[in-house]
Amino acid sequence: MYDMSKTQKFGTMRPLKIIIAVALLLCLFPLPYGYYELVRLGGMVCFAVLAYRSYQQKQEEWTVAYAALALLFQPFFKIVLGRGVWNVVDVAVAGLLLWTVWKEKGKTE
Repeated sequence: MYDMSKTQKFGTMRPLKIIIAVALLLCLFPLPYGYYELVRLGGMVCFAVLAYRSYQQKQEEWTVAYAALALLFQPFFKIVLGRGVWNVVDVAVAGLLLWTVWKEKGKTE
């Protein structure tokens, strides 16, 4: 019986991670408030998808991490941190996402 690897079976999440990382880094610039709201909504959806995919792959630590990020970025019950703290969070999360992309790339080569 043919055994597909996890990446083949579940598909790669690299494009999603790169898009949300770029969107988070763009939050460092002064943009209209609607952009930040869109990033919160998009971030919540993306992190929920990443949490689900991690759950499918039985990666408990990543499931919890992505679910926590989905809750942090959800736009309905806002967590008020201040612009400076949000900038640090945005850079840290973007760095984490790009690190996972780089780590996954190393595994597929």
